[in-house]
Parts: sequence; C-alpha cells; structure tokens
Amino acid sequence: MGKKLPGIGSEQRAFIENQHIFFVGTAASDGRVNVSPKGTDSLRVIHENKVVWLNLTGSGNETAAHLIKNNRMTILFCAFEGKPMILRLYGNAAIFHKRDEGFKKYAHLFPPNAGARQIIEMQVDLVQTSCGFAVPFMDYREERTTLNLWAEKQGEENIMEYWKNKNTQSIDGFETRILEE
Repeated sequence: MGKKLPGIGSEQRAFIENQHIFFVGTAASDGRVNVSPKGTDSLRVIHENKVVWLNLTGSGNETAAHLIKNNRMTILFCAFEGKPMILRLYGNAAIFHKRDEGFKKYAHLFPPNAGARQIIEMQVDLVQTSCGFAVPFMDYREERTTLNLWAEKQGEENIMEYWKNKNTQSIDGFETRILEE
C-alpha cells in the first residue's frame, strides 16, 4: 500500500500538479503544532527534491514563526477525485520574505498576487505515499477569489498594516520577522 521514495518522481509530480489543495504542517520545539490548508495556484515542483510555494497573507503567520524556530515541514496532498492516494513530502524549509533574494528568485513562477507574503522553499528528503482509501470523494467547483480580492482592495500600505497587527507573532508569541529590514 504505502511507499517511501527518496524524491518526487514523474507519477508523484503529476499527482501534485493536479491537486487543488494541500496541507502544510510545522511545529517549533514547543508550543502548538500548526496545519494549514493552502489553495490557489501556489506550489511548484522545482525538481525531485525541491518544491516552493507562495504563502499568501492570512489571519496568522504560524508557518513562518515555526520555520524560524525549527525548519522541518511536512506537506500533505489527498486525492479527493480519481484514484485514491495520500502523498506526503517531508523535509526542511527556508522562508523568504519579499526583501530576500530567494523571494525574487522564485516570484516569477507564480501569478502576481497582491497578498503574496513569503515564498517557502522546501528541500524534500522523503516522499511517502499511502492508499487514501478512506479519503472521501469531493467535487472541485472553482477557486475562491475572496482572499485575492480582499488583498487587491487593501493595497500595499494596508497589507503592511495588517501584517503589523496580525502577522508579526505566532499564537504562541514566536516572532515571524515579516517586517524586519
């Protein structure tokens, strides 16, 4: 049923690229574990051992805070349509803010987005698949546009103010460094 692979092969890459949602798990050494759903056109497979994803503005910034404390990360994909499968990527990640060269290096891979907050680069050291037999079928209808429309309406100055008020610390009080120069 399950397989452990050293990298993302062509079959796994095709599966990843066909998913409409993925889940990111991070944790510092103490405090809460965070699992965040991610959607939109925001993840790219760079090669068999590297993915990057565009992290959009949200009500919290747990992933950034956790990666500063402990750079391990898991990304989970589930087949809600078609052949059942669960696929997990395990590895270590680096977070790049708009001021960082890493952000500039990868930004061209994604459609422009007013809510773009960080780009996260993950070095994948293990790919694991499992059956997914208990994952329900769910029909994909369309992307939600609410977040993108909200970010466009805010403009850059209001987004920065939002980050100041909502995104500088995790729920456990860990710094996210989002506004550092």
